[in-house]
Amino acid sequence: MTTEEIRQKATLYVEKETNPIFRTEVENLLKTQGDAELSDRFYTSLSFGTGGLRGVIGGGTNRMNPYMVRSATQGLANYVNSAVPSGASAVIAHDCRRYSDLFALEAALVLCANGIKTYLFPELRPTPVLSFAVRHLKATTGIVVTASHNPAEYNGYKVYWNDGAQVLPPHDEGIIAEVQKTQGFSRTMTKEDALAKGLLVYIKDEIDIPYQTMVKAQALRKELFQNEGKNLKVVYTPLHGTGGTELPVIMKDLGVNLTLVPEQAIYDGNFPTVASPNPEEKSAMDLGLALSAKINADLLLGTDPDADRLGIGVPSAQGWVLLNGNQLGALLADYLFMTLKEQGKMPAHPVFINSIVTTELHHLIAAKYGVKSYKVLTGFKYVGEKIREFETSKSGETYLFGTEESYGFLVGTSVRDKDAMSAAALTIEMALYHRSQGRTVLQALNALYEELGYFQEIQISKTFKGQTGLEKMKSFMTSLGQQPPQSIGGLKLAKMINFNDGTSRFPDGTKKKTETLASSNVLQFFLEEGSLVTVRPSGTEPKIKFYASCRAQAGQKLADAEKIVSAKVAAIRAELDKWID
Repeated sequence: MTTEEIRQKATLYVEKETNPIFRTEVENLLKTQGDAELSDRFYTSLSFGTGGLRGVIGGGTNRMNPYMVRSATQGLANYVNSAVPSGASAVIAHDCRRYSDLFALEAALVLCANGIKTYLFPELRPTPVLSFAVRHLKATTGIVVTASHNPAEYNGYKVYWNDGAQVLPPHDEGIIAEVQKTQGFSRTMTKEDALAKGLLVYIKDEIDIPYQTMVKAQALRKELFQNEGKNLKVVYTPLHGTGGTELPVIMKDLGVNLTLVPEQAIYDGNFPTVASPNPEEKSAMDLGLALSAKINADLLLGTDPDADRLGIGVPSAQGWVLLNGNQLGALLADYLFMTLKEQGKMPAHPVFINSIVTTELHHLIAAKYGVKSYKVLTGFKYVGEKIREFETSKSGETYLFGTEESYGFLVGTSVRDKDAMSAAALTIEMALYHRSQGRTVLQALNALYEELGYFQEIQISKTFKGQTGLEKMKSFMTSLGQQPPQSIGGLKLAKMINFNDGTSRFPDGTKKKTETLASSNVLQFFLEEGSLVTVRPSGTEPKIKFYASCRAQAGQKLADAEKIVSAKVAAIRAELDKWID
């Protein structure tokens, strides 16, 4: 776009943006000839993707602001009213981020102005509570205003359908089409009118109490909490986010008193104590690790701002260590399946689900207990999709547990998205159990490695910023798919799966259709000796993620297996670093 076109687009935005904070930002740029900044804010419009919106906060069409929220929500309202001509309703929650409460109210008032009764949490609440509320209130749709674990400059919102899962086809495609038709138009009304007409309803205890009851009811060995809960020292950091509204209450009722990291127990969308509020990153957990060591704790828990991701730390002989999502998922799956089997509560056709980038160790654990495994594309909406499929089919399959390597876990079906609150309760129960058996969490993990084989996984990300960055991402993925390497890190390629077209390509050049999952921009490289490399552009950030997994066969001494696998991982990492550079 030319400078003049950018400035025309900015002028139109100023006319339509009713919020003075965001409108003034753009007005000042127009006055000061801030053309480079204007170009970044207006060269495109923040796209409503399959999950919703996400972007940097600020004035402009390529930013998160009230104007963009209203426009997107008008499209959602149009779709909802076409799908449910009468009696439609919605639930909206928000996290601690800057302007989250404002964006939530703006969205609610658009829905109300379109005749959709809207239930709104007046205070911040976790994403899993929103998912639960949609189901509990039998709502048509739901919105949670959050940018999950992204840095403080971001915000966004995710859209859910009536099963409590994020929207999938045909609903996501239908909503996107309606959003594109709005061209910035939206209806709205005042909060006072919406309340007076019964279109806006504030909710709190009527959801919090049933949700907390549900989490507590999932305990498999309640006697562990009753007998040993008070003796377990657990440090918890909500990383300034929503987990602090629910988890301390739940655990106190179960008999476990959490020690909160005081600096990070304060709700603050600026996240002053971390560079990024992501429990996957050690720097975000440093304060928790220091407090855990200081008080000689048994377990550290950390959740991201919208409390759908859970990370943990455990003590070891060498000091405190953080477990990754694959390791925690393995421990939780093993404990859950083992306990159900011991108690005679394993259903006839139990099912476990994880993503295509999650460790194969999880499937070995499931097989050990006779649990059927399914792999899905990355994104917990696909776990929700499988649960709905089981409920509507005659297969008799029963969902038990789902995981993603990115610290996402779901126990049971009352929620249809990642649920760090339920996962935290199960993690504490798992730790109590192993403690009652005379072993630590780390010893339990090593026992799984010794029995089923040692696994090690890494993830590397490359960020592509600005207009040229998106073009570079597309070019990189196209080139890699058309000319796959013959080896990675010295390990020969056995086959490459291109999930765009569902085909497998082999070293001899042959190609055939092998996959039944939905089309997705993912490339997966199967290497000799069971190693795997996956390349996937993020669906929510301007970056490409590289995943690598290597394994050793069962029966080897753990120390020897670690050396062998670490060498493979290091060689693959070195090559991926070259790709990124």
